[in-house]
Amino acid sequence: MADNYIPISSWAEDDKPREKMLLKGVASLSVNELLAILLRSGSGGESALDLARRILADSNNDLNLLARLSVSDFMSRYKGVGIAKAASIIAAMELGRRRALSTVREEPMLTTSRDLYDYLQPLIGDLDHEEFWVMTLSSACRIKSCERLFSGGIESTIIDIRMVFRKVLESKACSVVIAHNHPSGNDRPSAQDIVLTKKVREAGKVLDIVLLDHIIVCPDRYYSFADSGAL
Repeated sequence: MADNYIPISSWAEDDKPREKMLLKGVASLSVNELLAILLRSGSGGESALDLARRILADSNNDLNLLARLSVSDFMSRYKGVGIAKAASIIAAMELGRRRALSTVREEPMLTTSRDLYDYLQPLIGDLDHEEFWVMTLSSACRIKSCERLFSGGIESTIIDIRMVFRKVLESKACSVVIAHNHPSGNDRPSAQDIVLTKKVREAGKVLDIVLLDHIIVCPDRYYSFADSGAL
């Protein structure tokens, strides 16, 4: 055994993250090292670890930005990253998103705009297109339903107010939260966002249903109509 022992300092650069995981556990790895394991190898004299560092640096070390890259983005920007490596990274990011989603879907009590954002961000925060969602809450501020109603954006899609309140009435809720995402990362409401909010609020008054908030979800920030006094 001793004759076959190879010290860590002699390991190939590409093998170090994997060996470190086996020796010390996955929690000991940095984000760079985790990404290097997904890449498996580098290219053109650049190790997998160096390539991982460069990819993360290009995304400002922000996993939310990294999650928004497509297969073609990875392949066109990084020599040595083909469809297999790109697909592995995107699949890993999606697994992380779904794990976060399965955790927050245990009907938490949502009492603040930050609670709402933390619930909604894994659903729509990293999408490259706009989606409009309706969330109904119980009297104890626990989720009764949360569903996508429209896809394509408020500006390009006509939001049917009747469909919004159909979902509310079906869930027998007395309060509702509406939400949509801004793929641009700009969390400020548009004129259409403001008009829609007013329409939902006024329609809710007729049915004795309270619009608690309208949340605009971005990858790393959000806008709350309630917090801003716009309700």
